[in-house]
Amino acid sequence: MSVLRCRPRGAVFPLSCATVLLALLAFPVLAAVPLTLQQAAVLAVARAPLVQAGHAREDAARADLDRAGRWPDPRLDFGVQNLPVQGPGAFIPAAGSMTMRTVGFSQEIPSGAKLSAERAGARAGEAAASAETEQARLHTRQAAAAAWVSLWAARRAREQLEGLERQNALVIVAAKARLAGGTGSTADALAAQAAQAELANRLDQADATVAAARAALARWVGAAAAQATLADPPDFARLPVTAAHLLQSPDAQAPLLGWTSREDRAEAALQSARASKHPGWNVNLSYGRVPGLPALATLMVGVRLPLFPAHREDQDILARRADLEAVRAERENARRAQIEAVQRLLATWQGYGRQVQRDRDTLLALAADRSAAALAAYRGGASLQPWLEARRDEITTRLDYVEALKAWGDSWAELAFLLPEYAQ
Repeated sequence: MSVLRCRPRGAVFPLSCATVLLALLAFPVLAAVPLTLQQAAVLAVARAPLVQAGHAREDAARADLDRAGRWPDPRLDFGVQNLPVQGPGAFIPAAGSMTMRTVGFSQEIPSGAKLSAERAGARAGEAAASAETEQARLHTRQAAAAAWVSLWAARRAREQLEGLERQNALVIVAAKARLAGGTGSTADALAAQAAQAELANRLDQADATVAAARAALARWVGAAAAQATLADPPDFARLPVTAAHLLQSPDAQAPLLGWTSREDRAEAALQSARASKHPGWNVNLSYGRVPGLPALATLMVGVRLPLFPAHREDQDILARRADLEAVRAERENARRAQIEAVQRLLATWQGYGRQVQRDRDTLLALAADRSAAALAAYRGGASLQPWLEARRDEITTRLDYVEALKAWGDSWAELAFLLPEYAQ
């Protein structure tokens, strides 16, 4: 059973809990409703097992925090002292004049520093669980968005190929007409039919790609929603957050969300090591009775004595401080790597944006004009070979255009869902 949890966050895609619930209820029934990229991301999060697992870990971490920093449970002891083990009264409590029945109560009292360190560690654990859940949510959105883009691009690729069928049919008609009129050749007629068969093969491959992409999207949004038509994509030329903000906020991005809690855990471990130099106490109160004699009570107070801190506690403190310094250095390395990754991703997104615009504004039209000119020349008596070459180049240009569109959309989605506040 899916568990939906909504939390207030700033967002570019403002979708309330009611919106999410309506989407979840509507898509299984109204599969004809166009599915947007943002809706796919929301549906994926609502049904993602890893996100649900993250919520369970958060619940566990909150329970750990609630019990952290408390005294341990007291202990109740009861038994018999000075019980005879030899002679006629062996193992008979009433046979020994010194046999005492006792009951005792003991309580360990940790130092305040140790309890504070335990609470700090539990808070770090809760923060780590929350960060892991947010990472799972963001990764799910990115994966669902990438699946949506893949299906959208696969359909666009098929549309690009479908647009070539009519010209192929015209070439076959022209080749047959020239062959019948004695001005053509059998080789040209066969080449035209081969070109048509090759296009049919590419269309079959495109259908297979569409089916595979739909299956990938169904993993995230469900089979019913994956069967829906896709809405128009968002404007891939504009990010919901500026490039400058992405480069200035690496610590808030999905890959680095867990580092704050890792550093907090290392600090809590250091705090716990320092707390070991503060003595802990324990109290023991017992009550005993020997038959025929007055009852006796015993009160014992114990304290742990760190007599050799240079060989124990100080070494632990040094080790935990080194761990903390290592975590901080690793975090700085991860931060630099993330900034580099964002810069590379921005460059990729911008590069594909320019390529898509160039393909759309120039190369597609040139390829189509070249094919049309070659076809007109063939109808006028020229060779078919220029058209065959122009057609192969046009197919390559159209498919390259769709590949660029897909890469552009993928890089946009990865950048758009890097920050939690822009991923709703």
